[in-house]
Formats: sequence, structure tokens, C-alpha cells
Amino acid sequence: MSERFVSAKNWFSRYGVDAEAAVTKLAEVPVSIHCWQLDDVQGFDSDGPLTGGIQTTGNYPGKPRTPDEFFQDLEKTLSLIPGTKKINVHANYALFEEDGFVDRDRIEPRHFKRWVEFAKKHHVGLDFNPTFFSHPKADGATLSSTDPGIRDFWIEHGKACVRISNYFAEETGFPCVMNIWTGDGLKDIPADRLGPRKRYLESIDAIIAEPHDPEKVYITVESKVFGIGVESYTVGSAEFTLLYAATRNITPLMDNGHYHPTEMVSDKISSLLLYFDKIALHVTRPVRWDSDHVVRFDDETTEIAKEIVRNDALGRVFIATDYFDASINRVGALAMGVRNLQKALLTALLLPNAELKTLQDEGRFSELFACQEAMKMMPLGDVWEEYLEREGVPSEADWYAAVLDYEKTVLAER
Repeated sequence: MSERFVSAKNWFSRYGVDAEAAVTKLAEVPVSIHCWQLDDVQGFDSDGPLTGGIQTTGNYPGKPRTPDEFFQDLEKTLSLIPGTKKINVHANYALFEEDGFVDRDRIEPRHFKRWVEFAKKHHVGLDFNPTFFSHPKADGATLSSTDPGIRDFWIEHGKACVRISNYFAEETGFPCVMNIWTGDGLKDIPADRLGPRKRYLESIDAIIAEPHDPEKVYITVESKVFGIGVESYTVGSAEFTLLYAATRNITPLMDNGHYHPTEMVSDKISSLLLYFDKIALHVTRPVRWDSDHVVRFDDETTEIAKEIVRNDALGRVFIATDYFDASINRVGALAMGVRNLQKALLTALLLPNAELKTLQDEGRFSELFACQEAMKMMPLGDVWEEYLEREGVPSEADWYAAVLDYEKTVLAER
């Protein structure tokens, strides 16, 4: 235990905060790390372009070219991130090493056997996502398509993903969050908004009817404001997905890049906690729109963490990251964003939340203001460094040197 941490513990104790308990709790909070940052959402089932509202910019050297290189990069990333971890996998990361390629409507658990082996090796859980983009049958509409054949193809894909999610949960011992998101929508003003949403609803109904253990598999639905090529109308809007989750008794998922620029997901969390037993988050960083920038240790990320912690909801909120930037080192980007999210969680755990609530309830707003400002000067860094040392990962001063060494010895050779 460093002298600086001991000093920080004394500082926090003046406000009734137990820094030791905060470090212990942070180590227990699972964060689901999205795998698709490492190869620009390319996956293993296609070498074609990204389509369906997905776009990654940049061409930083060292992108993995094979599954072996991909898992090598993922292993390196995990070594840089402290705490309890899960890996969030998209269906387009299926592997066909034994029996050859099958299309997405016919993928099976065996195509993700290597993911389970990797998860067991590193003692992490697995989450899952059907991939309703970057496919010849994902041209404009998938689950909301007017073509019954297209809809049936994607419904079968969704059902297959439910079965794979159940497999993940049973094999790893962690619950699996399976998230449904599509980029279905229109570039210009629609003549019919209701029809696509009705077809979308019926398609998701068919997917979630696939048998699964609801204590092991949590199916979520994710909304969107707009996307590339669907600027005027998105079928799976915030209102649609929230009402769907409420009426189907499943879990809503909020991505903080999927709302209008002035909307804050941090403000929405408390409302959803009143109505849902569990909710899910994709933490990202929008810049003017849903641009999926690498997460910073910024105000909104911190406010999201505060809302989870102060409402005693760490056990009720599935926390995942979701961003992709190919203009910087991919391993560094993935580790950096997750570490920043964990800094936000630590910040929230180190606040005198009960005292702050009391000051608000009693109308002592001047004191509340003063205390909130005082906490901005907290010795957070000393507690963070102690946490990193206990977790056996590189310090804030040293971790990127490990990334640069990996770039020089591994990525530069590709």
C-alpha cells in the first residue's frame, strides 16, 4: 500500500467515504469490452465493405489479418485493463475453421467454440450481438424488410444468436447479454412509418420466442436516432425500443451516442431503473452525432457512472463499451476507452453520495454546491494507481509504453 494511497484514504474519510471499499467494489464490476474495435468491425465471415449504417475511418497500420492475430491483440488488450471483464462479440466473428462457411442464418455454437475457449482461459464472460449489417441481404432493411424472404433470413439469424448466447452463458458461467440492433431506415422522408415498425415488431417477437433461459440470457433492444444512409427515419427509434422492452419484459439498452445531441443518457438512467429490473448501456463518445469516438474520462461518462452508483444499481446495469477508431493504435484505443470508463466508475464510488442526497433533500443547496466542487479536487489518481497495482496491470504512466512496445514488436511486422 503506497503512502499516497494512505494519504488519499485519510482525505476521503473526512467526507465519510471508504476508499478501500471503493477499490474493492470497482474490481467486482464487470465491463463488457467490445471486440470490434480491434479490426474496424470487419469480423471473420466477410472481407467486403462495411454497410448498413456502419462506418470506420482511418487506416492505422497493424490491423489483424487473421483470427490468430486478432486473438493475440485481444489478449494484449486484456492485460492492460484491470477488474472483472467480459468480451462483447458480434455474430460476424464466427469462425469456420472445421466444416467450412455457413451463412448467418445457419451459424451454430460450434462456430464460436474458440471464443469460449479464450473466455475460459482468461476467466471472462461473453456477450453477443446478431450482425444485421455488412451483408448482401442487409441493403436498407433487414427485420423490417417488405420482402418476407429477407425478413425470414434475419429472423433465423436472430434465433441462431439466441441459441449461441445460451451456449455462452452455460459454458462461461456468466450471464450473456444479447443485443438486437439494426440500421433499418430511410434516407429521405418516409411515406409510411407505421408499416416498417409493425414488421420490425413481429420479427423481434419471433426471435425472442426462441427457447432460452432468461436467467442466463438477457435479450436487449437498442435504439437509434439516425445513421449513414438512414438520416430521415430509423425504424428502431427510442420510443419503439423502450416500449417494446417494457411490453415484452426484456431489457432496454441505451447507447449514449444514439440520441439527439442535447439528450443525455445519464439523465435517463434513473427513469428506467424505476420501471425495469435491469437495463443495459453501450458507453461511447459521440462528437456532433453518433460517431463512436473512443471514450474519454469526460463529464457525461462520469455522470453515467454516478447515476449507476448513487442509485445502488451496479448489479442492475449491464455496462459495455462500443466505439471504433482506425486512425489510432487499435489496441491502445480499446484499452484506453475501457480504462477511462473505469476511472468514471471509481470517481462515482468515491463520492459521499448519501451525504449529497441529504443536502439536496434538505434544500441545503449552497452546501451541496460547495461539496460537489470540493470533490472535483479529490485525490482520485492516487486511488486509481493503487487499484492498478493491485490488479497487476500497468500504471497510468507506463501502460502506453507497453502498447508502443507491442506496436514495435508485433503490429509493425504485419
